[in-house]
Amino acid sequence: MADTIIENAKKEGRNLLTEIEAKALLKKAGINVVDTRLAKTKEEALAIAKELGYPVVMKIASADVVHKTDAGGVKLGLKTATQVGKAFDDIMKSVKKAVPNAKIDGVSVQTQAKQGVEVIIGMSKDAQFGPVLMFGLGGVLVEILKDVSFRIVPLVKRDASEMIREIKGFPLLNGYRGSDPVDVANLEAMVLKVSEFIEKNPEVKELDLNPIFAYKDGAIAVDARVILEK
Repeated sequence: MADTIIENAKKEGRNLLTEIEAKALLKKAGINVVDTRLAKTKEEALAIAKELGYPVVMKIASADVVHKTDAGGVKLGLKTATQVGKAFDDIMKSVKKAVPNAKIDGVSVQTQAKQGVEVIIGMSKDAQFGPVLMFGLGGVLVEILKDVSFRIVPLVKRDASEMIREIKGFPLLNGYRGSDPVDVANLEAMVLKVSEFIEKNPEVKELDLNPIFAYKDGAIAVDARVILEK
């Protein structure tokens, strides 16, 4: 049975979930994501930032804005209430100019996670094989290096272990030139949870967790994108 978040999106005729919806859906599946909340007003943004603790990140919350950064809808490293208030106004102004007809839910406010090794977990549907899971180095590196591996859903533990270890950038995860190795076992568990999530939610057409910050003691998804079948 489809999750209520998916059902509500379908009723509204949307196939792109907002980042807040995507993270709430993934959190239910046991996938570690950054705490992200919706602020409909500047006052709500200030209250949420104070509750979460600085620094925070703010992003436009709209299913109609696919490329948030290009539309001026992302502000990073906000350390004071003054910066949060200005960021709210700037985001609204920029997005309304860049995407005039966008339905805007508000602005998401989230804790700024500490930097880690950036990796990506993604999924797309192949016409012949169905859902295919991807793992690789994340952030902009996935576009530049295209250092990724693939497996067909559903995955077992051996699949997750192999696909992480077969990317060329694995030495970065295993500790490189004195850097701490990341918690590979945690990444394996996250890959398997995503595989399980895809199995249970066949309405999901595409998924991207990018970047995921991998640490020596865990990992957390900073951004999430979920696209449903039309």
